[in-house]
Amino acid sequence: MKQLSKIQSMLFLAGGALMVAGAGCFAFLWQQQVACWVFLLGALLFAVMQMMQSYDGRDITLMRLKRIQSLADILFIIAGILMVDNVFGFFRPLFSNMIDYVTYVSNKWVIVLLIAAILEVYTVHRIDHELSKKNIKE
Repeated sequence: MKQLSKIQSMLFLAGGALMVAGAGCFAFLWQQQVACWVFLLGALLFAVMQMMQSYDGRDITLMRLKRIQSLADILFIIAGILMVDNVFGFFRPLFSNMIDYVTYVSNKWVIVLLIAAILEVYTVHRIDHELSKKNIKE
């Protein structure tokens, strides 16, 4: 597994902290116009830095887990975009009426964020387990 540099590690941690702060402020209805952008910035930093931490080996299990982790990163970014849309309504003109918009888009960022978080937790623990198992054998 490729290790991140110190600057990349700091950006990775900052992205995670911004995601937590943005989601928390948004959920507690505090400065939602700013919190949604904070979350999206954090999601972008977190996702880009995590995708830069590539796996160059031949273990199929680790390659599959890294792909799932990349999917979780993309879902974090989509959750951020949907959070921004929840405040500013960028996608409203794409729907013919408000009922369709509310049915398909409004507040769906929560579901996408939940799926991304579950995938992220799963892959982090499985990757750690696989790497420790590989180091024990060698």
